[in-house]
Amino acid sequence: MKKIVILGAGTAGTMMANHLHHELDKKEWDITIIDEREKHYYQPGYLFLPFDMYEPEEIVKEIKDFIPKGVQLLSGKIEKINAAGNLVQMENGDQLPYELLIVATGAKIAPEETEGMKGKEWQQSVFDFYTFEGALALRDKLRQWEGGRLVVHITEMPIKCPVAPLEFTFLADSFFKQKDMRSKVDITYVTPLSGAFTKPKATAALDHLLHEKNITIESDFAIAEVDNENKKIIDYGGREIPFDLLVTVPTNKGDELMERSGLGDDLNYIPTNKATLQSQAYPNIFVLGDASNIPASKAGSVAHFEAEILTENIKHFIKGEPLKEEFDGHANCFIETGNGKALLIDFNYTHEPVEGEFPFAGIGPLRLLKESRMNHMGKLAFKWIYWNVLLRGTHIPFVSATMQESGKHFSTT
Repeated sequence: MKKIVILGAGTAGTMMANHLHHELDKKEWDITIIDEREKHYYQPGYLFLPFDMYEPEEIVKEIKDFIPKGVQLLSGKIEKINAAGNLVQMENGDQLPYELLIVATGAKIAPEETEGMKGKEWQQSVFDFYTFEGALALRDKLRQWEGGRLVVHITEMPIKCPVAPLEFTFLADSFFKQKDMRSKVDITYVTPLSGAFTKPKATAALDHLLHEKNITIESDFAIAEVDNENKKIIDYGGREIPFDLLVTVPTNKGDELMERSGLGDDLNYIPTNKATLQSQAYPNIFVLGDASNIPASKAGSVAHFEAEILTENIKHFIKGEPLKEEFDGHANCFIETGNGKALLIDFNYTHEPVEGEFPFAGIGPLRLLKESRMNHMGKLAFKWIYWNVLLRGTHIPFVSATMQESGKHFSTT
């Protein structure tokens, strides 16, 4: 039996386990997936947890429930990838040989990278919502917070789900309005970017929404430290922004396993061919999801589209055929804007988000780059789709892995 080893049983790894189990000859290929955790977290749910929109049990399930029978699930910590020797070395001393390795170890927050961020105010007045524990702690804080200066802050790019900090900001505005205390809260959105988002068309729409909701934006902010004593963040130019409650997105990094294995860049992301998803250093290693350094959004929808394309490329690789340079950076993201509405953006490496209809040109029913209640319903419906369709490797009808140009109004850019 030839062996495929998948590292990480999060969104990307679980989808690949299901895809390959369906597609490969079970008499020829043995598939093992490894994760040190036993729980699978629906990470888009972290956004809703602080506002009591979801209960914790809605976004946490057992990893084993989503791994197909016939795929071996191994629980344990990986010590090192010996890429030259085609071996995965476990912390307990076990060694797993492989013919083909798929890395889907994701990205994690690293608050320790910023001076003072994980200081005495951590989970007191300084919070993240990019972890389950952080989102829960922030929920408890918001339940009793009486107002003041709320600062929502991004340390540096890239981050998982680049729109999530904006969504948090819009949902906070809506949350405090519903609690009849918006007048007691001053909201500031702080970003290292020159505007609200990475793409000009979307930035214009999102900047407009920030101003409309009386949210101050501080751009081009390169944070140097969090001053715990005086409760302010300071950038390298000396600019200071005071806070009573800081909700920050710390530096995001790939798994430390990549540093131990000599496979990652400075942020522990693996150099990866952006079109084929093959490691640039080792032909029998493939990378998807947040673990790679490709210039695509680090979001679940991207992992979904990558998994469909990577499955086909692995079949080509096994047959000794050329890989298809097919992945185009496609991302499809709902952006919660508060008050029961959301935007939808659809873009890739070469096309920025524009207005239009999705998934059907002229019909929709979803509108691109426009607020609507239908988009909000789509965002909420995605949780069911995630648990019941996406993770199990089932194709979502009418949603292509590559971006479709039909229905998009490029003439308006």
